[in-house]
Amino acid sequence: MFPGVDGFHWTVAHVLFLSLFFVVALVIAGTVISAAFRTARDFRMNRATELCWKSDFADLPLSDRRCRHELAGRIPDRTCDHGFDCRTCSQYSEFAALPSQKMPLNPALNYAEDRLYHRGHTWVQPQPDGTLLIGLDEIAEHLIGSPDTVELPEAGAEIELNDTAWRMTKCGKEIRVRAPIEGTILETGGPHQPWYLKVRSRRPASDPETLRHLLRGPEVQGWLVADLERLQLQLRAPNSAPTLADGGTLVHGLIEAMPKADWDTVLADTFLEV
Repeated sequence: MFPGVDGFHWTVAHVLFLSLFFVVALVIAGTVISAAFRTARDFRMNRATELCWKSDFADLPLSDRRCRHELAGRIPDRTCDHGFDCRTCSQYSEFAALPSQKMPLNPALNYAEDRLYHRGHTWVQPQPDGTLLIGLDEIAEHLIGSPDTVELPEAGAEIELNDTAWRMTKCGKEIRVRAPIEGTILETGGPHQPWYLKVRSRRPASDPETLRHLLRGPEVQGWLVADLERLQLQLRAPNSAPTLADGGTLVHGLIEAMPKADWDTVLADTFLEV
């Protein structure tokens, strides 16, 4: 059916076949080139991370996508539709103005009010010079203890919200810690420092909208109560005493203390992996 092949003759049928063949080939080639161009454009515009996070977020169970205002007791039932980025939510101000409800918290946990919290279990602390310190929160610290290895980004590197900020390993498990903010790395700390990263945000840290997506106050309390309930179910051995529930014993380095637990699931749920 193609020129150059033995027995080929130019006929009306051959002309029609070749015309259709090349039209289909051009459409396929154009589609591939267009997709490659859009992908390259998305990477240049830092949209690849956003697209990956939207896919990961959609795969999280509904119980892990509860709106911050539900966690704070401001509204009875609401699922987040914005990937935990309240900066894009048109109803944020309306719900934030409603009265909240304080919930009891395990007294062994220290969640300072001068810090803001990301649901991937990191905290952000604004500094007087406009920079932001980022560290692991109390639950993450108690689960992991002292990491075996830590892979931090270099100073000058850019991080994107919900992309990998740094990596750690513990007891053969790799942990990807999601970035709670977008910006430029100025300095790195580590497990032997009070913080892991010092960042300058792309938006002014003094702008209330810059950190609006991070949890604070009663939102933190509601989130932790729900997360501790999850961990209690995941880590509690049959016929054992409470380990993480309010009033129980919070052990530092649980991954070593409870090696038989399903740590793949625990770490994935804690650090928002899917």
